[in-house]
Amino acid sequence: MASTPMDIDDAAATPSLSITRTLGVNVPSTTPVSDVISSFRPTKLFQRDDLKEGKPKPCALSIDFDDPGELCMTSESDETIQIYNVKDGRHDKSLLSKKYGVKLAKFAHASSSIIYASTKQNDAIRYLATHDNSFIRYFEGHEAAVTSLALHPGADNFISCSADNTVLLWNIGTKQWTGKLFLNTPYLSAWDPSGNVFAVASPSSGSILLYDYRNYEKAPFSVFDVLKARGPAGAEAAFKGWTKLEFSNDGKHLLLGSRGDGHFLLDSFDGSLKAYLRKPGASTRRRAAGETEGGTAESSGECCFAPDGRYVLSGAKSDLLVWDTLMAPGSDKVLEPVHVLEDKRETAVVAYNPRYNMFATADQDLMFWLPDPNL
Repeated sequence: MASTPMDIDDAAATPSLSITRTLGVNVPSTTPVSDVISSFRPTKLFQRDDLKEGKPKPCALSIDFDDPGELCMTSESDETIQIYNVKDGRHDKSLLSKKYGVKLAKFAHASSSIIYASTKQNDAIRYLATHDNSFIRYFEGHEAAVTSLALHPGADNFISCSADNTVLLWNIGTKQWTGKLFLNTPYLSAWDPSGNVFAVASPSSGSILLYDYRNYEKAPFSVFDVLKARGPAGAEAAFKGWTKLEFSNDGKHLLLGSRGDGHFLLDSFDGSLKAYLRKPGASTRRRAAGETEGGTAESSGECCFAPDGRYVLSGAKSDLLVWDTLMAPGSDKVLEPVHVLEDKRETAVVAYNPRYNMFATADQDLMFWLPDPNL
């Protein structure tokens, strides 16, 4: 029997699921992430059967889940979008984007539509209906590669960052951008869980800028100096190699992923360093946001928060690392992983399901991770 989040080999041993993040109010009882985080194991490996023999395997460039947590999507370097059914643990469909390429694919709040960035022809963002693979709208405005897409947590609005040194704000219902910011290397963006604040990370200036969404045309209300808050990290890590920007769901922390030997866990209110999440062993080989040389491919980020905001997960050259943000770091602000989840494959992209206690990782093949019911 195939392993799925609802059925791990033995139906009698089905674990409780943790539905710990929701936009609604009717939340059923759950199993806390802390009860199962150490027992996660690589459970379901998806290997594509549509690839021609002798050709190199494509890389997964991004992973995303829909709001109900029932669908998982990857954008891949062979210009395809792969969609998987989480509950059934099966591949659902493959969509082609050969003319424009694809990266940074994200579900809209309606699971039947997605947005993604182009990799060729032009730098438009495309809005696609997945049921018939038809375009709903193009979002044109960037003049260089898009480096980040961030969907508003509660509305059909999103932010795009680009190597053209602009940040554009969009309403998904219209093709014209609704706001524009001119910034130096604004390669990453993220919304806070309320949707009232968004952050933009600029590696060349070593800063993270926070904006009030209702007054974004004004100056940022706060600027975090990463060089000042870098802790034990070298100065170079404060200006390059940034891979991910994400708020925790409790709104207390801001995660800045890095290709260096650790990630930065910042206080989301004052930008101070809460902990430097040290990575033992080698980092993933992917390029950081905005980079055009080196690395094996682009990535939507190799680290993320768990839905409870307590744990941070990160991929590496091998194995998966987990930090507990409730643990006190050492006097040098270094926090070591509390768990190392073994998987000898490289983990270049990571995403945690917003509803169920499962997450997905990928380099070339997609892997579903589930708690081991026997532990």
